[in-house]
Amino acid sequence: MRVRYIAAVCLVAALAVTVSAATAAPSRSTASSITVWLQTDAQNGWPDIVASVNSQFEKDHPGVKVNVQYQQWTQHLTKFDATLAGGNAPDVIEMGNSEMTKYMAAGAFQDITSSKSSFANSSNWLSGLQKAATYGGHLYGVPYYAGSRVVTYRTDLFKKAGISKPPTSLAQFTVDAKKLAAKNTAKGFSPVYIAGPDWYVAMGFVYDYGGQIAKTFKGKWVGTLNSPKAIAGLTAYKNFFNVASHASKTQDEAHPFPYTVYAQGLVGAMPGPTWVTCCNLLGKYTKASAQFVMPSHTAGKPMPGFLGGSDLAVPVGANKALAVDWIKDFTDTATEKALQAKGNIPNATNLLGDSVNERAAARSWFIPSSKNWVNVENGNILRSMLTQILTGKLTVKQAATFASQNITSVLNG
Repeated sequence: MRVRYIAAVCLVAALAVTVSAATAAPSRSTASSITVWLQTDAQNGWPDIVASVNSQFEKDHPGVKVNVQYQQWTQHLTKFDATLAGGNAPDVIEMGNSEMTKYMAAGAFQDITSSKSSFANSSNWLSGLQKAATYGGHLYGVPYYAGSRVVTYRTDLFKKAGISKPPTSLAQFTVDAKKLAAKNTAKGFSPVYIAGPDWYVAMGFVYDYGGQIAKTFKGKWVGTLNSPKAIAGLTAYKNFFNVASHASKTQDEAHPFPYTVYAQGLVGAMPGPTWVTCCNLLGKYTKASAQFVMPSHTAGKPMPGFLGGSDLAVPVGANKALAVDWIKDFTDTATEKALQAKGNIPNATNLLGDSVNERAAARSWFIPSSKNWVNVENGNILRSMLTQILTGKLTVKQAATFASQNITSVLNG
């Protein structure tokens, strides 16, 4: 599972031509076999689960063999593009959730909307995975498993500041940040490290207050960051940042990398994705670190987070019936529970346990499913808005209105 962003939106047009040719060609898959592409995460982490599912599928479909081919995240899109061009795409492919939009827009996946109700727990799928697999109101993928965002914190510094337990509301987290600041006066120390233009964190506030980045209206995209609810979320972000974070208001989360600052002992707490939170990134403070769910402004709830994860799709030219049946087996309750036992986040809210990662996944958001979204990112529209808000160059409403106008223009392309 990875979160990946496609930087070349012009490829959509080229893909559309390729996919058109692939659609016209007869299916490569025969009734004697299906080909499944999974990432090496499965090969290294849960090959027993894959083998069990394949065994059950082959038992239920006599004479049909499952050919699983493991892929590398850094190479699988290039290989997939080649198979689309050659008309020999796999029957099932695992995609990072942020990789889905380009291919859905190009018509590279088969519509499986009519099969949705037949997938286990489909009425409770994690929002961030389901939205990533939905385009134009149609379903093109099935949630597989997820990765959430949590807050990593220094237990020793919390104790030193008189904080006995992690906060369960944004208000309490704000109070805790003030306590951390009072007890840690070293130059460069940040009670809660958030880079000002980090829109992944900021949009969590927007969605927590009921806002959203954009929506469709009469077939067109409309930027909605200037709605009252979104403005309330942006205002809450500004207020929290001013109290809690001493990081730059203009430099993004890669300059410097937050974990570098954390490893220097200059961070009390730090929101971030669990899929890059690893012991070697926390330095000598690993044993003094723990995690909690980023709290909502509504006490007791998690703040919605940008959910990473994987979806399973059926490419054009594939044997749709067999592919759907295999995906049903691979995402049924028993299999999702087995994945959960391996440390993964299952694909539905009713399957979530009580771990920090799973509680954080209960509420999630995802980017607008537009083929032009990459241009919003490349144009730094959200980062610019946040910098304008935090530096006081524009009011929250002014910056949000300007950003919404730009988003509307860009998404409608």
